[in-house]
This record gives sequence, structure tokens and C-alpha cells, in this order.
Amino acid sequence: MKFYSGFSCRDESYFFKKYINTSEYCVCGFSYGAINACEEVAKRLQKRERVDTLQLFSPAFFQTKEESFKRLQVLAYRKNEDVYLRQFINSCFYPHERKIIEHSPTTLEELQELLSHKWDLQKLERIAQNGVKIEVFIGSEDAIIDVQSAREFFLKVATVVYIKNANHFLQTN
Repeated sequence: MKFYSGFSCRDESYFFKKYINTSEYCVCGFSYGAINACEEVAKRLQKRERVDTLQLFSPAFFQTKEESFKRLQVLAYRKNEDVYLRQFINSCFYPHERKIIEHSPTTLEELQELLSHKWDLQKLERIAQNGVKIEVFIGSEDAIIDVQSAREFFLKVATVVYIKNANHFLQTN
């Protein structure tokens, strides 16, 4: 199993332990890491490498957000990266108690990539047509992504697990 971390996170896979498929042929990603996991699977399939499952935990889904929202995120990050990241992580845990996580260095370019990423339905369909099971896990109380739009989008190509009362980290309490 290969796991890709979320924006500014490191070693947070334990939050998803009860959902993760530990097979060596599974690729997983959380939030921003879901984008990277999808790209990894596409590359592996081009090389004709075996992949059985792609798991996306709270995939970063901002394609329905206004450009003004995205600009505001970039401006806040540029103004004070530490404050932005603290508020971002707090929002990831909302409405539940914030837990301690390890951080990794971030860049403005990563934030811009995260905010501007548009999920490619055709790419996901090709992945599924190659026999890869796509599983998406979304929390109903996720304050980071557009939950309903993400759910509707991914239902076209994936099994979507909708977790009631769960936040971005899929925690329910």
C-alpha cells in the first residue's frame, strides 16, 4: 500500500486505518494526496503495473469554488503561512476536537495546485476500465471541500462511502 499525505500533513494515515486496504496493490491519498494518488495510479497503469484499488480519503475538491475564494486562500497563505496553516488544520477537524498531527513543509505552488485541480472524469473512467476499484470516503461535516458536489461527481466512477458526522479527517468524535 502506498499512501499520499494531505497538504501540510505527514504520517496521518493512522486516521484512516479502519478504511485502508493494506494490499501492496492499493494506492491511497488524503485530500491533496488524493490528487497525487490518482496520478500515481495513472502512471502505474501506463507502465502496465498492477493496481487493484485506488482509495481517495476526503479528496481535494475545489472545482466548484469561486475564483475569489481561491484568491483569498492564496493571499492569506502569502500574508502569514503559519497562521494560514493553523487555521486550515483547525478547519480540517471542525466540528470535532482538533488532534495533533505532524506537519510537512508546504509551498505556495502546492496550495495553488490544490485549489486549481480539476478532477478528470475520463481519467478516472480509464482507471476503472483497467480493473482498478475506486473508493472515495467523504465526511458529511467536512468544512474543507464541497461535500455534495464531490459526492455527486465521484459517484459516477467510484464507490462513495459517505460518513455521517465526519470531518475532513473522517473523524466522528
